[in-house]
Amino acid sequence: MMAIRKIREIGDDILTKVSREVKKVDQRLQVLIDDMLDTMYDAEGVGLAAPQIGVLKRVVVIDVSEERDNPIILINPEIIETEGCQIGDEGCLSIPGKVGTVERPNYVKVKAYDRDMKEFIIEGTELLARALCHEIDHLDGILYSEKVQDGLRSVYDTEEVDEE
Repeated sequence: MMAIRKIREIGDDILTKVSREVKKVDQRLQVLIDDMLDTMYDAEGVGLAAPQIGVLKRVVVIDVSEERDNPIILINPEIIETEGCQIGDEGCLSIPGKVGTVERPNYVKVKAYDRDMKEFIIEGTELLARALCHEIDHLDGILYSEKVQDGLRSVYDTEEVDEE
């Protein structure tokens, strides 16, 4: 059963809070992960962090695949290595209709746990690296708008942007 949750928007205090570490995976967490995926796909985003739907847990879902059929689930993600630099436009489901230019590493390595609490390492470049950094920032109460180089602008002023 699909469950679309309400996406919290900029100005909502929960987006500025630090999320709690997940200690155990139970049925409620599995439902949360499924709801996050449903919500992300419904909103046509490439990533979603639990605080964006009002849950202060360190859980992130990302799907940067063309077919939108390769979800990555990260519990308690931690960036352990970064390299290089990319500068590009970012958007956010919690800041609808806006984009801004943000500098991010071009490569990141992240340690996380899957939905069965098995540890894994994921490496990403370009869009995946950007999405990983963006979503992990959410878990620490940081919105991309705090890192924008030249101010936010309307999404309608630009060619194309990936909503994180």
